Amino acid sequence: MAKRRTDGLSKEVIVQAAAAILDDGGEAALTFRALTARLSTGYGAIYHHVANKSDLLAAATDAVIARVVTGAVPEDEPREALRTVSLGLFDAIDAHPWVGAQLSREPWRPALLEIYERIGGLLIALDVPEQALFDAAGALVNYVLGVAGQNAANARLLAADEADRSAFLGDVATQWAAHDPEKYPFVHRAATRLREHDDREQFLAGVDIFLAGIATL
Repeated sequence: MAKRRTDGLSKEVIVQAAAAILDDGGEAALTFRALTARLSTGYGAIYHHVANKSDLLAAATDAVIARVVTGAVPEDEPREALRTVSLGLFDAIDAHPWVGAQLSREPWRPALLEIYERIGGLLIALDVPEQALFDAAGALVNYVLGVAGQNAANARLLAADEADRSAFLGDVATQWAAHDPEKYPFVHRAATRLREHDDREQFLAGVDIFLAGIATL
C-alpha cells in the first residue's frame, strides 16, 4: 500500500503536479487518479482546493502565463517589452502545448485576460491611439497565440511520428520546389528558406512586422 503524505497540501503544489502530468502525457493523462498517485494523497485533499479537471487546467494555465507576463523587465522600452512578452508566450506554449489549447477553450479565464492586459498596457505606453488600441491588441495577441499554438501542434505531430524536423522540412521544401515556378513563383523562392528556417526567429520577425505596422498608427 502506497504511503500517504503527512505534510499539508497547497493548491500551488497540486497545480505544479498537474502541470508535470500534462507535460508528460497531455490532457488525457491528467486524471484525479493520476494526481492522487503522484501526490500520495486522497481525493478529498485535492477537491478541497480545485473543483474539477477544468478548474485544474485553468489554474495550471494561469500559473504558466503569470510567469510570462511578469517576465519583461519593468525598465524595458515598451516595444522591447512587447517582444519579450511575445517570445515568452511562444516559448511557454512550445514547452506546454496544453496551455495554448486551454487559452482558446476558455477565453474568459484570468490567463487570457492577463495576456491582453499586459500587451494592451504596453501598446498604451507606445501611445497607440484609443480608436486603434482594441484592434492592435487583438491582432497582436491573435498572431502570438495562433502561431505559438500551431508551432506546438506541429512539434507534437512530429514527435508522435518520430520524424526529424529537418528531414520533414526538407521533404516539404523539395515538393514545393518541384512545382511550376511560373505558376507558383513565391512558393518556389520560399522553398529554400523553408528548409533551414528557425521557427522562433520567424515568429519574432512576425512580431516586429506587427510592431512596425502599429508604429504607423
